[in-house]
Amino acid sequence: MKAERLVALLFTLQRRRSATASELAAELGVSERTMHRDLAALRDAGVPLWTEPGRHGGFRLVDGWKAGLDGLTAREAVALFALGAPEALAGLGLDTAGSAARAKVSAGMPARLREHAALVAGRFHLDAPGWFGNADEPPALSAVSRAVWAQRRLAISYRRKDKVADRVLEPLGLVLKAGVWYLVAGIDGAYRTYRVSRIERVDELAEEFERPADFDLPTWWRESSTTFEQVSRPLLVRARLSRLAVRELRRVFGGEHLADTVRSLGEPDSAGWALAELALEGGEIGLGQLVALSPGVEVLEPPEIRAALADIGAQLAARNAQR
Repeated sequence: MKAERLVALLFTLQRRRSATASELAAELGVSERTMHRDLAALRDAGVPLWTEPGRHGGFRLVDGWKAGLDGLTAREAVALFALGAPEALAGLGLDTAGSAARAKVSAGMPARLREHAALVAGRFHLDAPGWFGNADEPPALSAVSRAVWAQRRLAISYRRKDKVADRVLEPLGLVLKAGVWYLVAGIDGAYRTYRVSRIERVDELAEEFERPADFDLPTWWRESSTTFEQVSRPLLVRARLSRLAVRELRRVFGGEHLADTVRSLGEPDSAGWALAELALEGGEIGLGQLVALSPGVEVLEPPEIRAALADIGAQLAARNAQR
């Protein structure tokens, strides 16, 4: 993206006292010709560039001029405008901070780059929840978020199916996954995940806790999610899928889970049917996903799933038969 490259060039010039076009091109990974065009674009955007002639000359910013974007990378500067998540920020009490950050970045950017950032913001939008579902708006989110920031223990009442249990947690971080908020917390020397919308009561305790130095939230979440997905798909199904059902796999299982769900998929035969091995969740969830692929699915194994699918088909046929 050109805007990102221009901001990177601006930061590079601000960091270096002087540099030639070839040095700048090498550092930013572009051709020297492209670098000359970018330098001209910065001038057009109002950045005061000074050209020093001679063998050891080069380009530099006019003494005393600064971009006002210290500490931000080029990608961060443009991304602040490109991909906002206002609902998520509001849930964490950071909506005002997000607006203030964008305002400061905007004030520090040259006019042309500011216009481009606004253009990007109008063409890209982040909508986290999946289709046919609304984002979580858990009442406990605000209190949980405060405890995460302050590193204070939480006493919660947590609902799991038809039972409610009381827990004292060390809240380590919050994750927004497909519009659903999850709390990652320490308890009894282990890390656990709690869906925030299932927290029925929350009390922020006065006692603080020491955050584990080796805990990294993104790494732990990625590893935990992988383990959960493997454990939660105990049902292996061999089936024949029609061309239409193969096209529907992404819709039914979601693009991000497709590789874990479809263990193998053969070439279609002359009638357009392909052999597949699917790793599904057990119980009604996996069966419901197979129903969503019908009528283009024929289960081969296990026999109990084949029988259950046939029974559902028979019930549908009987219920929807003409009277």
